[in-house]
Amino acid sequence: MLRILLCALIGLFAGAHLAVAQTFSDGFAGFGSNDGAPIEIEADELKVEDQSSKATFLGNVVVVQGESQLKTRKLVVYYDGSATGAGTSSGVGSGGQDISRLEAYGSVYISSKDQVATGDRANFDMKSEIMVMTGQTVTLTQGPNQVTGNKLTVNLKTGKADLEAQSSGRVKVRLKPNNLKTD
Repeated sequence: MLRILLCALIGLFAGAHLAVAQTFSDGFAGFGSNDGAPIEIEADELKVEDQSSKATFLGNVVVVQGESQLKTRKLVVYYDGSATGAGTSSGVGSGGQDISRLEAYGSVYISSKDQVATGDRANFDMKSEIMVMTGQTVTLTQGPNQVTGNKLTVNLKTGKADLEAQSSGRVKVRLKPNNLKTD
């Protein structure tokens, strides 16, 4: 059952692009551009609730694929079908499930190449291919350059990113001159 879930997660990240704002490079595309690399997941505990179609990784969760990494306290994976292989599959994973969404809770840290995004919570809707990271402070960093707000929305297909500052109404940007990559 765990093997089937892990295969589904490999398929999930192989199809997702975690690209970030164009003022930074597209380093977050690492999750999607590295489909040949294996996904490794470590956690203190795993609970699979097949009746609810979800699996929960708890405690010091670390997901790694190539140069990309996701760290959080809790990761909930929602899937359509069954973790045991019963159900219909439309290509994600080798069992009978499709990942519909992921929810990461508690000190969410996502890194790829030279970029890091941090927040309190992140939701990945795999059907609409939208990732939303929220928190008291959501920070996107590339080297010494930093953008801060409360809500980061990324279209995983196009890489378009929007950062909002709902609490203060203002987004903060700190850039070191001559340090942004331009293509």
